[in-house]
This record gives sequence, structure tokens and C-alpha cells, in this order.
Amino acid sequence: MNKLNSDKDFNALGFLRFIYKWRKHLIIISFAAALISAGISLTITPMYESVVVMFPTSTNSVSKALISESFGGQEDLMEFGEEEQVEQMLQILNSSKIRSQVIAKFDLMSHYDIDPDSDSKYTNLYEEYNSNITFRRTEFMAVEIKVMDKDPQFASDMANNIADLLDTVKNQMIRERSMDAFLLVEKEYNKLKEEVMQMEDSLTQLRKKGVHDYESQVEMINQQLAIELARGNQVGVNSLEQRLDTLAKYGGPYVSIRDQLHHEKKQLSMVKSKYEEAKMDATQNLPQKFVVDMAYPAEKKSYPVRWLIVVISTFASFFFSIIIIIIIENFSILKTNIAVKPKEK
Repeated sequence: MNKLNSDKDFNALGFLRFIYKWRKHLIIISFAAALISAGISLTITPMYESVVVMFPTSTNSVSKALISESFGGQEDLMEFGEEEQVEQMLQILNSSKIRSQVIAKFDLMSHYDIDPDSDSKYTNLYEEYNSNITFRRTEFMAVEIKVMDKDPQFASDMANNIADLLDTVKNQMIRERSMDAFLLVEKEYNKLKEEVMQMEDSLTQLRKKGVHDYESQVEMINQQLAIELARGNQVGVNSLEQRLDTLAKYGGPYVSIRDQLHHEKKQLSMVKSKYEEAKMDATQNLPQKFVVDMAYPAEKKSYPVRWLIVVISTFASFFFSIIIIIIIENFSILKTNIAVKPKEK
């Protein structure tokens, strides 16, 4: 153990002697690296960061949240979304729909100084876009939009615009699907409404024939007929029998149409509620996010951190120089030993 400790002390002491021996070289190299890295850091374009933080909503349907009897008690318009909604939001933010609109609005091809005649212009543009614009989920289940740019106002405008585009793109996707559903429900609703109107017209014609309420009319006429028969009033009996003949002729169609109309009206009421829900989903835009922090122009640059570049470069050059010197020294010793061995033989 004493020998091991002495070896460690010897190695540490040897290393310090090695550093002292090459101190001038190491100082010169480290100083030169610091100067060079400081100069290079000054040539790097400063970048400013703007951030938007937002939560997704828990519901996408206006009708379910506001008017639907089936979902009105379960869907909360003010409830924050969970993991599933966060992942959906991130997927939409990373979609080509949002990317293409941002590129077009802010003319990023020109802003990023990309040659429009280059064969790889779109590849270069998308790489620049992805390196300067990032989306991530926070530990609190929010979504963060981060934009880096050389112009702080440009960065904040772009971040806020992307947040606004989320509503536009998602509502457009929802509307495309809900519009198809609305058209189907509207067709069925109009069809049922037309059928109900035709049946009501038919009942109106039957009422003109004297059929108003088949069951009660038959009951009352039969009672009156019995009274007139008892009185021996033949004129009254003939009149009542004519009315019974009319009821017998038109009563069956009246009852059939009336019962069918009652059923169709119930169906029409149900379809109408679906029609109103589908219409609201197809025509109304529901906000798809809760914005916690809007982006604002940064007052200080986020990149580069010049002192960190200088420190890392200096230490890296220092340790790399030590490794190179050790290799050179050992190579010289190895070369000397190889030259000495043949002479000894």
C-alpha cells in the first residue's frame, strides 16, 4: 500500500514536472486558442430566442361542449387537454401545412439567404427551418414553441404566428370532416321534413272530408245513432249513417297517416338536433389552445455565449496539446530504445 501510494505521488509529481517543463508551449497554445476562439465567436451572427407556451384543449367539438344532450355534461370547454391532445398538437405543429404557411408568410427562402436556383433549395430551407424552429412538450404537459432568429422582432412574430396557425389548421381539418357529416345529416333532415309536410297535407285533405279524430268521432256518432234509433228519427239515423260511411272510407288512411306522422315527427326532432350539432361543428371555429405565454422580442441574444466558447476552446486546446506532447515524447523515447538495442547485441 505504501508502494502504491508512493507510485501515485510519483506519477502526480511527474505530471506536474511535465506541465512545468512544457509550460511555455502550453501557455502559448492556450493563449492563441483563446484569441482565435474569441475572434471566431465575434464573427458568429447573434441569435435571439422567442418562446410561446400553450396548453391544448380537451375537446374539438363545439356542439358536444355546448348544445349536445349526450355530451354536454361530460365535455368541459375550459378543461386542459391531456397527453393525447399534447401529442396531437405537436404533430400538427410539425406538419407541412403549418411549415409551408410560415415559409410563405415570412419569405424564409429570402430571409435565410437560400439560393432559389439551387437544386437543393428546399432541403436547405427545411434544414434551416428545423434548426431555428422547435416544438417540445414540457414537464407540465404544455407545448413550447421556440424560434431562434437574428432579428428579435422577427422571431417573436414568427412564434406567435405559428401559435395562431395551430387554430387555423386544426379547425380546417375538423371542418373538412364535419362538413361531410353536416351535408349527410342535412340531406336526411330535408328528406324527413318533406315527408312530414306531405303527410300533414294528406291529413288536411282528410279533415276536409270530415275525418278529424277517427276514434272519438266513431264513438260519439255510434252513441248518437243509438239515441236516434231509440227515438225512431229516421232522418237523423240516415245522416249519422252517412257520416259513418265517410269515416269507414277515410278513417283507415287517416289513422295510418296520423300514426306514421307522429313517428316521423319524433324522428325529425332527433335528426334536427343532429343537424344543429353538425351545422355548428361545420361552421364555427373553436379555439384549440390556451396560451400561457405569448412571444415577445428578446432583449438579449441567446446564442452564441462567447465566454463559454472561449473557455471550452482554451481548455480543449490545453488538454489536446498535452496529449500531443505526450505522444511526441513517448515516440522519441521508443525510437531511442529501438536504436540502442541493436548496438547492445
